[in-house]
Amino acid sequence: MPEAIWISFAFVVGLLVKGIGLPPLVGYLAAGFVLSFLSATTAITAEPTEVLAHIAHLGVLLLLFTVGLKLKLRSIVSPEVIGGSLLHFAITCVVFAPGLYLLFDLDWVTALMLAIALSFSSTVLVAKVLESKRELRAFHGRVAIGILIMQDLIALVVMSLAAGKTPSEWAIIVFGLPLLRPLLYKLLDASGHDELLVLLGLLLALVIGGLGFEAVGLSSELGALVFGAMLANHPRSQELAKSLWSIKEVFLVGFFLQIGIDGLPDQKALTFAVIAALLLPLKGILFYFLLLGFRLRARSSFLTSLSLTNYSEFGLIVASVALPQWLVPLAITVSLSFVFSAPLNRFAHSIYERVAHKIGKFESHKRHPDEQPISLGDTRVLIMGMGRTGTAAYDRLVSNDFRIMGLDSDPAKAEKHQKEGRNVVFADAEDTTFWEGLHMPELNSVVLAMSDIEGKLIATRMLRKLGFSGYIVAHTMYEDEATKIREAGANDAYLTMNETGVALASHLMDKSGLQEEQVRNPV
Repeated sequence: MPEAIWISFAFVVGLLVKGIGLPPLVGYLAAGFVLSFLSATTAITAEPTEVLAHIAHLGVLLLLFTVGLKLKLRSIVSPEVIGGSLLHFAITCVVFAPGLYLLFDLDWVTALMLAIALSFSSTVLVAKVLESKRELRAFHGRVAIGILIMQDLIALVVMSLAAGKTPSEWAIIVFGLPLLRPLLYKLLDASGHDELLVLLGLLLALVIGGLGFEAVGLSSELGALVFGAMLANHPRSQELAKSLWSIKEVFLVGFFLQIGIDGLPDQKALTFAVIAALLLPLKGILFYFLLLGFRLRARSSFLTSLSLTNYSEFGLIVASVALPQWLVPLAITVSLSFVFSAPLNRFAHSIYERVAHKIGKFESHKRHPDEQPISLGDTRVLIMGMGRTGTAAYDRLVSNDFRIMGLDSDPAKAEKHQKEGRNVVFADAEDTTFWEGLHMPELNSVVLAMSDIEGKLIATRMLRKLGFSGYIVAHTMYEDEATKIREAGANDAYLTMNETGVALASHLMDKSGLQEEQVRNPV
């Protein structure tokens, strides 16, 4: 079976590429081109097969399903996300389409479709980069993901129009799909945390969503996205997305491998890719000034725009439907953009510190509501991270009349707590500008209840750097992380599960009416 050999070869090349700090996707495309070259110059046969095409299609459906799982209205309903993505898309098309039309002697439809393909940024690359830096929930991370979701929706609309499919009379049943949401929620709850959860995701994405929509004359890609979106508000939607992540990545190997095997690039393809790569900085600059126009600070605008300065695998998916003859040039373009973008994003914060004095002058004096400077006023106890642990600590302390404030890097979560009567405001512990403007004249104690270790370490170091000498306590799941937190300057770092056991024992002592001596020596 040649597909097994090809995928094994793609794994080896992807591993080598990852070793030099580039996304494995670049290696998969390179593996396809190598196989195509060997097929053209030796007796080795490497041509796209029906099996590989099927694997590639499954990868695209799973990608769209996981995008749908992240499709929460609150993540995209903001001026900077909607306005920034739509304006960037429109300006890119208006500028790129005429240039491509004149430079490559294309017809207007092809030039416009290429401009559309180049307007998108990579969901896979950006998500991986932000996740590796633990910045998915930071303000700039949420803005970037919101813009990517908007771009994915635009891409889906373009694909549906380009496919030119005529829905059957049964397509009207799609409008009744929201009625199935309670049933889907029950299935997700009942599927547990193991293989049934994965199988449910595959069933919804590939069978009910993919084949189901095709059966009524609609796009299978649309079906996968819709069924993902129907589960987006379920508490376990992200668990489902994570369980499918590796399977999706494996199937997408087939998609990128197929592009490379499909043919070697000619001079025109290489010229197109080089020119598009040279224009890539303009993409980031446009994002930067658009986000500044929506009153984001220079730092957030820079970090968001830098993460989006790349071309997208979604451009390839659009091209596979609308411009199959341009797949190879676009594949090389995407690869070059990854080579440029991946290393820069690893050093995004240090790069900003070097250029802040030059680009910060364009910042608006009117601040974005999510980025107002923070003053703690007469707060005595500060809780950073208002998830379940932080909320429990807040409620326990506020019942004893402590002057207390909670901070969280998720604006929606901060707003929810405010509506429930808690004194919680938005702040990102990993934002150095936040610490520079922080006033804490009466602060006595700090509870670090964020979910990630980096946030706890940064908060601890910055508090000590600012001269805070009060008590800092944190929780964590692992002993080695607790050691790091103490070394950073915290007074104590407790293991979450250990403290849960202690709390349960305390409840037993308090609620059962038994005294410690009675428990030790029962009558």
